[in-house]
Amino acid sequence: MTLNVTLSDTVYRQIAELAAQQQVSVERIVAAALAEQLSGWSRVERMAQLGSRERYLAALDKVPAVDPAPEDRL
Repeated sequence: MTLNVTLSDTVYRQIAELAAQQQVSVERIVAAALAEQLSGWSRVERMAQLGSRERYLAALDKVPAVDPAPEDRL
């Protein structure tokens, strides 16, 4: 299948440099990156299905309502 994608010059240069280092085509780098991203989204969706709002709120209730330590402040 063919897919035309518009990339910034910077992103394309990064992909081309990586492809050259790995001695593979730009298309192979892009396909691998897309496959990895899709896999990550699928993993997040599966994990989300295991959770529940009730369990989240129950866990949150166990957290003390105090200000963060000075070293933890942003």
